[in-house]
Amino acid sequence: MRRLCGAARVPSGAGWEREWAEAPQEAPRALSGRPGRGPRGYGEAQAVLFHHRDLVVGPPDWPPPWGVRARTAEALEPRALDYEAAAAAAEALATSGPRPPGQRWVWMNFESPSHSPGLRGLARNLFNWTLSYRADSDVFVPYGYLYPRSHPGQQPSGLTPPLSRKQGLVAWVVSHWDERQARVRYYHQLSQHVAVDVFGRGGPGQPVPETGLLHTVARYKFYLAFENSQHLDYITEKLWRNALLAGAVPVVLGPDRANYERFMPRGAFIHVDDFPSASSLATYLLFLDRNPAVYLRYFHWRRSYAVHITSFWDEPWCRVCQAVQRAGDRPKSIGNLASWFER
Repeated sequence: MRRLCGAARVPSGAGWEREWAEAPQEAPRALSGRPGRGPRGYGEAQAVLFHHRDLVVGPPDWPPPWGVRARTAEALEPRALDYEAAAAAAEALATSGPRPPGQRWVWMNFESPSHSPGLRGLARNLFNWTLSYRADSDVFVPYGYLYPRSHPGQQPSGLTPPLSRKQGLVAWVVSHWDERQARVRYYHQLSQHVAVDVFGRGGPGQPVPETGLLHTVARYKFYLAFENSQHLDYITEKLWRNALLAGAVPVVLGPDRANYERFMPRGAFIHVDDFPSASSLATYLLFLDRNPAVYLRYFHWRRSYAVHITSFWDEPWCRVCQAVQRAGDRPKSIGNLASWFER
């Protein structure tokens, strides 16, 4: 029986805590352990997941090397996020001694390279697999995706959002406001030509109404699915959940159009790069507002596809369980993680 032991921090009511996943080969599943304690069955685990941010903010000697006891809970207090911490973590992992025979170490990260400090401090050949939103990861886990409907001819109710619900034109929900980011700069340009209602903490944002984010966005025709940085395949819940699932046409700022079209039909979204300026984009949005028949074409994809939103953290763990079962005993290591992820 194979076992998967995953190290990650998942949100809980009392903040962030460690959880461990164990899965038998026959039926992958996730079981949680207690924060601050070593993983059950670490020595027998076929794979161990390392959440990148925890490598940087957490203790540098986690998980404990094979056969060595974990430190006390007091010694496991998170440390400040900085490059020195990342370097210490990398050195400790690299020199922690032999890992259990055949055990795979999996580097897991869902942040973009711009928000993943300490990458270059990780030792070469330390990890065997990568798990991220990048399609060329060893274990590919996107933030969301479209999947074919079982019976396209049997269209569900609500396939096209009723225009009577669309009381606003453009909405944007943003939690981290940074004037240096391209998305904030573009917002300033766009808002000079068309009204944009901003929700969230920071900037000109107003609190999200008690009805929730999806119900709020559903009242708008367009949603600004602007990523905090622009990198290959970095397409987050801003598109899949905030826009597509809510029933608003996404206006995207992230990787180039061709990258988006790898994952969704070209007629399902509007890309800022399609226009020479923010004012040109605003003119087009106002045109669609006056021409409902043209606007509704952006929902034709719903006739054939539905939206899947990735469930964190159980879904990544299950994907690793499946990968372990398929991989057999083929050896592999990541020579230069930073070079691969930052390109």
